[in-house]
Parts: sequence; C-alpha cells; structure tokens
Amino acid sequence: MFDFFKPKAKAIKFPKEEILPKYYKMRTWSLSGVFIGYMGYYLVRNNITLSTPFIQNQLDLSKSDIGTITGSMLIAYGISKGAMSVISDKADPKKYMALGLILCALVNVLLGFSNSFYAYVGFVIALGVFQGMGVGPSFITLANWYPKKERGIYTAVWNISHNIGGGIVAPIVSLSGFALAALLGVSMADFNETYWHMNHFYVPAACAVIISLYVLYAVKGSPKNEGLIDITEINEMRGIKTEEIKAVETPNLSSFEIFYRYVLKNKNAWYVAWMDTFVYMVRFGLISWLPIYLLETKGFNKEQMGIAFWLFEWAAIPSTLLAGYISDKIFKGYRMPPAIGAMVIIFFMIIGYFTSNNLYMVIFFAAMAGCLVYIPQFLASVQTMEVVPAFAVGSCVGLRGFMSYVVGASLGTKAIGWAVDYYGSWNAGLIMLLSACILCILCSTLCHFSAKKKYQ
Repeated sequence: MFDFFKPKAKAIKFPKEEILPKYYKMRTWSLSGVFIGYMGYYLVRNNITLSTPFIQNQLDLSKSDIGTITGSMLIAYGISKGAMSVISDKADPKKYMALGLILCALVNVLLGFSNSFYAYVGFVIALGVFQGMGVGPSFITLANWYPKKERGIYTAVWNISHNIGGGIVAPIVSLSGFALAALLGVSMADFNETYWHMNHFYVPAACAVIISLYVLYAVKGSPKNEGLIDITEINEMRGIKTEEIKAVETPNLSSFEIFYRYVLKNKNAWYVAWMDTFVYMVRFGLISWLPIYLLETKGFNKEQMGIAFWLFEWAAIPSTLLAGYISDKIFKGYRMPPAIGAMVIIFFMIIGYFTSNNLYMVIFFAAMAGCLVYIPQFLASVQTMEVVPAFAVGSCVGLRGFMSYVVGASLGTKAIGWAVDYYGSWNAGLIMLLSACILCILCSTLCHFSAKKKYQ
C-alpha cells in the first residue's frame, strides 16, 4: 500500500487530564466526518436510479437492459466493497474515504457524456468500484471511537447518513433542474429532453467534491494515533466495562491473513453476511425499480414518483435511530429481534405495495417498506462489528458487502428485471421479494441464537 494511505501516529501525546475532553471532541468530529462523507457517497450513487427513466427513453432500453445497468454497478460495488474494505484495515480512514468520493464524482461527470448502453454499463461499473471505498473507513472509525455499549445508537446515527444522502438526491436534482433550466432559458420539458444529465450527474458530482474536503478535515485516526491512549484504556477511565472480542493485536498480519483467520473461518460472520444478502435483495428490489414501476404500472407522474422515492429513504431515519436505542437498551445488545420483527411487517407491506391501486396507499406502503427495511440492514452492520476483533472489522464488512451486493442486490435488480420481462408480469418480482423476506427471517434467527450462545 502506498505510504500516503498508511495511518500515521502523531508525535504529540496528551497529558492524562486532557485525554477524555480530547477524546469526546475527536470522536464527535470523526462521527460527523464519516456521516457527511457517507451521505456524499449516496449523492453520487442514488442519482443513477433517478436517471433510469431518462436513460431508458434516451436509448429505448428494455427493463432487462436497465436491470443490467443498475445491477452492474451493484455487483461491481459488492466486489469492490469486499476488496476495498479489506484494504481499508491498513489505511488512513479519512484519506481513503475522501479519495473514493472524488473518484465517484469524476465518474459522474463522465456519465454525463455517455450516449450508448455499453458506455453507461462501463461507467457505472467504475462507479461501483469507487463506491466501495466509503463503508470500510466508516465502520473502522466507529469501532475505533465507540465502545460496544454505545455502538448501537451511534452507528444508528451514522447509518441514517445514507438515507439522508439517498433521499435528498431527488430534491437536489429537481431544484437544480429548475435553476439550470431558468439559467439556460429553456422550458422544463426541453431541459428534461436535452439537458437532464446536468442536474442528474454534474450537480451531485460537485457536491461530492465539496464533501470530500470536509472528510479530510473532520475524520480522525484511532485514539492512540491521535495522541491519546488505546480505546480500552479510555473505556476504563470512563468506567465502561470492555466487551470487545479479546484478541492479540496483530499489526504484522497481511490484509488477507486477517481476512482468512478472523472472517472466513468465523461462522458468525457468515450468518450476518447471508442475512444481509436477503435484506439487500428486498431493499434494491424495491428502490431500484420504484421509478419505472410507479411511472409505468401505477400511473404516477414524475413529481409523485419523486415524493415516493424521497419518502422511501427518509422514512427510515426515525426507525433506524429507534432500532439502535431498542437493541442497546431493551434487548441488551442483541441486534436480531428488532430485525426479525421489521422483516415480518415488510412482508405484508410489499404485498400492499404491489396490489394497491390507490396513489396514497401505494406511497404509504412504499414509505413503510423503506422505514423498516433499513432496520435489519443497520442491525446487521452493528452485528458485523461485534463478531470480529476491531482490527478485522474492515475485512468482515468486506465479506458482508460482497455477499449483499454481488448476490443480494443483483438478485433485486438484474434478476427481477429479467423475471418481469420473461413472465410479462410484475408478480414475478413480488414472489421473489416475498421469498427473500422469509429467507432473511431465517438467517436473522440463526444470527440471534449464535449471538446468545457467544455472550452467555
């Protein structure tokens, strides 16, 4: 790895009386940095989903073709998330995360010049690769600065960053479209016909570059590298019992050795990975097809579709925060009971979403599904940090990311698109999503009983 990316310990060492005040300040800055940084990743990712109706019209594509575009990005992201997260265990989180944002912005600019199916596929694959640089540094930062007993709620706070980032894409695209149309002196109809790539690709790219600068400023390394002491010693100063997995620190192990020893051979890591795989199948099976499904099947206009898209993402914010609190306080650190409950309700929300023809009820079912689907996804991410030592978190995130995107998200995008085309009905997608809910509940149950056995 290039020396530029290697974490470096600062020469300064703070006296004991300054450690806790500095610790609280630095962890707050770090949380804000990975929060806003990961929000930025979704600005230059969910804009692709919003652009699919325009791409479909521009190139006269089938649903299978659109599924190939969105699925290619997610498969590339899943592979990259695995590899990039493993590498991130040895990298400086802020530099790694900021570089990924800048590269994602560059690809979005290139997408604005695309005029063929294969160009879109090629560029979204590149985008998926660079998107993989965001999550590893985030989890490493959270594991470095927050003990297990606080990790649920603070990870919940971080987790809503992608809901905010994914949700504000629609208003950013819409408002910037109106502004750019006025600036160019054209009607919105003409703008959407000729200049739609400007607000869908260029504006989110500019936002991502600005956010990358904040990441470089705010995110800190580990407490020890920042001149403090090890997090376990800080926990003792705070009177917090250390509940992290005990393991000898192994800085001389290679990234692959860490991955093999602490992740691949760890059955709990695999339980979480499979559980999240089916969560992602449901999540992307809903959100990736929402624009086209609502416009074609439910008779929505673009403004109504934008509202449904926004609600799908933002409805998850209060539920995610509540899930973090409940799993910490009520279930005493056990993450799966709220996840199982959420998936049971999602099962029925999906049925309502596909069968209702009332505009308001369709929006309600979409919002409820979005409100709840991020609960098991979030709790899987917390569980990931608790089944391996801190120095292997990035590697475990990598396995979960690989499985959830390469298998789960591709089933929710490409496979559903193919099934709908092949059978000529969206009912094929409904059956696939309901099956994924059942399998997710099964895997969540295995996760729960494994965790109970581990900590009892």
